[in-house]
Amino acid sequence: MTPALGARNLLLNCAGAQPGDRLLIAFEPPEFGYFDDDACECVAREAERLGLVVDAVNVGFDAENPHLPEPLLRRMERFDIILFLARLGDQLRFSDMPQGKKIIVSFALNASLFGTGFGNAHHAAFEELKSAVNTVLSNAREIRITCPAGTEISGTTEVDLTPECDTSIMRFPMSIFTPVPAAGFTGRAALPGFLTGTGSRYYDDYTVEFEGQVFARLNEGRLTGFEGSRADVDRANAHYDRVAALFGIDRNFVHSWHAGIHPGCGFPWDARDNYERWGGAAFGNPRLLHFHTCGAYAPGEISWNVIDPTIAVDGVRYWENGTFMADLLPRGAEILRRYHCTANLFRHPDREIGLAVAA
Repeated sequence: MTPALGARNLLLNCAGAQPGDRLLIAFEPPEFGYFDDDACECVAREAERLGLVVDAVNVGFDAENPHLPEPLLRRMERFDIILFLARLGDQLRFSDMPQGKKIIVSFALNASLFGTGFGNAHHAAFEELKSAVNTVLSNAREIRITCPAGTEISGTTEVDLTPECDTSIMRFPMSIFTPVPAAGFTGRAALPGFLTGTGSRYYDDYTVEFEGQVFARLNEGRLTGFEGSRADVDRANAHYDRVAALFGIDRNFVHSWHAGIHPGCGFPWDARDNYERWGGAAFGNPRLLHFHTCGAYAPGEISWNVIDPTIAVDGVRYWENGTFMADLLPRGAEILRRYHCTANLFRHPDREIGLAVAA
């Protein structure tokens, strides 16, 4: 496994690049503490070796007003493939983008991650696994989510698999299934010691930490309250009050949830050093299940993160204590047989998620 192979995986297996294609890399410089500059260098180098015409543009980072300026939109029109090595692409993933372009958002934040199983495992394998999970969930009569810390949530849903339900921007690596609407779900989620943002918008005091175990309660897709110490419950409610008032959004709306499907998605840093980076990169690990809350839109503004979920669909445990049992999916075992690199990842998953929770 090497960063070069990861970059080629992105370009060939995700973007479907051909010699002569024009690639624009929209990058966020390293001084913002999120992407490293070697990610851009790694992809540009391999793109040129593949015969692509490569250009790059610094799009910076705007926490308060993420948008595509008119000069950037005009520049994008001249390219076949636009790769965001920048949070801007993730912030705008549910927004309008130029039509007729292959637009990709990378969750590999540096050359090192391109060189792991996260970057190297064949992109098509995870596209197929995503589709298989979507099929299972769309046909489910009952879904039950639990975890060792006490999560207990159940419900039913009709998963909308139309393009309007999900972002049309391509993700690399592909590490989640289509988010499941939360409207039919009731129970409580065990929070991992904090609430943090979703990467939709960034704001002061983006994360609030707790002293003890806190549970978030929901009923048919609505937040109904928190359980925990008085101080922690007050802290959680104050956070929701502030964020909802800041953006004028529906405080108690729980929009949707998803879990990670990529066992190579490790996070080798301490999440508490940079919750923004953790929230934007670690969620593809099967040890994490992620709710979008606070705001009646995807992805909302505050996330609940459930650690080591067990997800049972009509009694079949497709996730068990944070392990994704992909071989139980319809055609799952056949997919793994065709993609040996992916099968090896499932045999040797990266369990590091940046949190001090036993793997």
